[in-house]
Amino acid sequence: MAARSNPQQPDGTRSGWNPRLALLVAATFFMEFLDGTVLTTAIPSIAADFAIPAADVNITMTAYLLTVAVGIPISGWLAERFGARRIFCAAIAVFTVASLACALSQDLATLTLSRIAQGAGGAMMVPVGTLVVLRGTPKSELLRATAFLVWPGLLAPVLAPLVGGALTTYLSWHWIFLVNLPLGAAAFAAALRLVPVTPGDPGRRLDWTGMALTTVGVGALVAGLELASSHPELPWAGISALAGAAALTAAVLWMRRAPHPLFNLQVFHARTFRAMATGGFMYRVTISSVPFLLPLMFQTGFGWSPLQAGAMVAAVFVGNIGIKPATTPLIRKFGFKAMLVFASVASAITFALCAFLTAETPEALMFVLLVCSGAFRSIGFSAYASVQYADIPPAQLTSANTVSATIVQLGTGSGIALAALLIRTFNGPALVPQDPAGPFRGAFLAMAVLMLASTADSLLLPRHAGAAVSQRDQSPKPGTGADGAAQPTASGTDAVSKPAQAGSTQPAVSLPAPEPGEAPHPPRPAGGRAPRR
Repeated sequence: MAARSNPQQPDGTRSGWNPRLALLVAATFFMEFLDGTVLTTAIPSIAADFAIPAADVNITMTAYLLTVAVGIPISGWLAERFGARRIFCAAIAVFTVASLACALSQDLATLTLSRIAQGAGGAMMVPVGTLVVLRGTPKSELLRATAFLVWPGLLAPVLAPLVGGALTTYLSWHWIFLVNLPLGAAAFAAALRLVPVTPGDPGRRLDWTGMALTTVGVGALVAGLELASSHPELPWAGISALAGAAALTAAVLWMRRAPHPLFNLQVFHARTFRAMATGGFMYRVTISSVPFLLPLMFQTGFGWSPLQAGAMVAAVFVGNIGIKPATTPLIRKFGFKAMLVFASVASAITFALCAFLTAETPEALMFVLLVCSGAFRSIGFSAYASVQYADIPPAQLTSANTVSATIVQLGTGSGIALAALLIRTFNGPALVPQDPAGPFRGAFLAMAVLMLASTADSLLLPRHAGAAVSQRDQSPKPGTGADGAAQPTASGTDAVSKPAQAGSTQPAVSLPAPEPGEAPHPPRPAGGRAPRR
């Protein structure tokens, strides 16, 4: 395993597993994820207060999401340069103060600038917080750690409509931001106590060219996705997306040769990490579309009220939470590959079944279907979040974490944009039944097909992918190595051999390899019994 880039930083295997720290980081994630979408239900109230068209308020959401996306790539360098604890605490403080500024805003310009500041804090909270947890967690406990870290991304999109609607209806839109003040203050105090002090590296140089290309590329891609969902009639969405892809391609080419690149692209040499960027990206795109498609289908297609639609979508939340205690045992028993294939196939089936829902379908049946969808969704999220770091050495952990956070942000935005595009695509052509819910049925079927594409990628994973994290018994069969290739041994079995004693004519005696986590076998004399253990 490669040496760490900063020897002073603690090794996760020495620091140990800290559930309270993981819970703190997860709570900050929840604040950031929730604020990314919760404002949707408050747009009419904000527009009325500012006396502007409701469509103009969308810029506050776009500015927030764009700032988070472009701020993530530099967050890894900031953590290495100034110390992860310092940057994480600063991120919480910036996010909390910016939330107060949002609540006190008297016009759209002030609110938009405050949202940009809030997004800057959120951009540092997510990847730096994850890095803090990963550095203190040995791989044997990585499944438990990620079980804490994935729930905000699962629950926030589902709860956002209910939280935003309740606060706006019974209080005012200002409380969407004011609730962050006590939460942020508590998180800041807890971070000072729980996050270990890690000295920064004053000599760490910033790859300005790589940062500029990556920032432009990610920003242009996110802007293109936002334009595709909000202004599809304009050509700027395609132009922006193409420009972003070109900038990111240039960034990759540059960082492959740069002496001090912004990211260490060797992280992609690990097959388990590439799974996150290929099948995992497709999985997140499809999963992110569900909280967008379901409420629209229930309201526009079935004629339900927002409250009824929100209550039904909460079934996904029930599935997410209900399966959580079983997620880690399932992965430990069956392994990452089997659970990724199962989660993607099962999710694809639930998407296809959603396409056949009608207003006359019994609500109890709908609820059960969405509970199952939420459970399968949770299994896949947890598996991808854990397996991606299974083969990453400590020296590459910062780069892997930052790249992963960037890809996750792009995947979430792509899911919403693709869902909006599919709704428009199926709204008109006689590809699906032309009733109010017809376009949504077509969108769900298309998402089911895309989900199966992620299944194909999971099937190509090695059988024992991520075994160091899942802790399954992956001892190779007799006469084979870890990859299944035949290996010569003294006794023809997979053994730990001890050379024969000097002068002895007897062959070396071989012992079976110990099970994972078991103490090594005591040496066996060549001509006698092993001493008692």
